Amino acid sequence: MSRTAHELDHRIVGDDMQCVEITLDPMETVIAEAGTMMMLDEGIQMETIFGDGRGQSQSFMDKMFSAGKRVLTGESLFMTTYTNTSSVRRTAWFAAGYPGKIMPMDLRDYQGKLICQKNSFLAAAKGVNIGIAFQKRLGAGLFGGEGFIMQKLEGDGQVYIHAGGTTVQRDLQPGETLRVDTGCLVAMTQDVDYDVQFVGGIKNTLFGGEGLFFATLRGPGRVWIQSLPFSRLADNIIAAAPRAGGRGKEEGSLLGGIGRLLDGDN
Repeated sequence: MSRTAHELDHRIVGDDMQCVEITLDPMETVIAEAGTMMMLDEGIQMETIFGDGRGQSQSFMDKMFSAGKRVLTGESLFMTTYTNTSSVRRTAWFAAGYPGKIMPMDLRDYQGKLICQKNSFLAAAKGVNIGIAFQKRLGAGLFGGEGFIMQKLEGDGQVYIHAGGTTVQRDLQPGETLRVDTGCLVAMTQDVDYDVQFVGGIKNTLFGGEGLFFATLRGPGRVWIQSLPFSRLADNIIAAAPRAGGRGKEEGSLLGGIGRLLDGDN
């Protein structure tokens, strides 16, 4: 079966901090999020665009609308295309900004559509529509942490999704329910039912340390869960960072005092 999207060849490099090498035939194009490019062979032309990645002719207002939809997900107004304008095969490399795994997925294997977390999309073949997916229930938007709006990838091309830490794949049977930390949900197939629920219980709320809400995913369908969402990584870094005056999390503790003596601090 022929594709409407460009057909990409790729190679995943690395283990816990991966990057992807994408090989482009002459006049093939890959679309990527701004800031994910790692390196390019000579002969690949880079262009910043509005739009949704399909490569179809669009009016200025259509392009503005597509860009505006991306802003709702918290992403940049712009995307970048990389086209091989040479007469031989060339490579482009892409990587995410934090440790994790890159998952290459062919949308033809998922009925032409995937729903993913707003920070997880890395790159895709030209012809893939990168849009937004509104959750049906208001609770998912108001309390979901990662948002009422998730990204929607549609078409018949290859996409590359980045998940923080280790990735766990689960196939849910009809009616089977999985409860997930909202930040740990990285992607799901279109037939998975998604909602957000209150954790419940005063002790859980005040002392549980897992937030007030979790996502409930109901099958049938496939879901991908990440062990280290970027929001959790950022929170841990901020919590461990030195406070004003140069003292960190161990201020007032014996360990902190010994550390300051060894460092020469008063």
